[in-house]
Amino acid sequence: MSLRSSASLPPARRGEPLQRLLFGAVYGSVLASALAAALGHDGHPTDPGYDAVWVALTAAASAGSHGYAHAIAHRADDGTAVTVSAVRSMLTEWPLLVAALPTVAALSGAYLHWWSEDGAVDVALLINLAVLFGCGVWAARVAGRTWPASCRVGGVDAMLGLFIVFANVVVK
Repeated sequence: MSLRSSASLPPARRGEPLQRLLFGAVYGSVLASALAAALGHDGHPTDPGYDAVWVALTAAASAGSHGYAHAIAHRADDGTAVTVSAVRSMLTEWPLLVAALPTVAALSGAYLHWWSEDGAVDVALLINLAVLFGCGVWAARVAGRTWPASCRVGGVDAMLGLFIVFANVVVK
């Protein structure tokens, strides 16, 4: 019998640390990929520095709003002050922010003229695709699946990233 099933402990608010980590990595990778794919300048010159800041701030706003929504949803579950609960809940969203960093770094590299913004978006989409695959494999391995089954799960997870890459190609 696990400690979580004990009647003396309150229900888990946000899941176990590994679940939060995987959730944040997947959510952040998909979000960053969608944001990078959506970058368009409609005939205006590119500004990868602005775009990097935009992706970072959007990821931070998403993490904050997701954490705050959890705090509101669980407000009645504990006696913790709402402000303390909300801040604690928002801070647990750090994996989402970390998952957006490769996209921000790639766009920052374009800002420093290391490569083009289109190249940065391509690199970010590939990195995020690899993260999605890795998260799928990791989660499946933790669940006790074999390597071939885990790679299939990772492949299905990577399909999210491939969908965004495909949408990016179709839209542009």
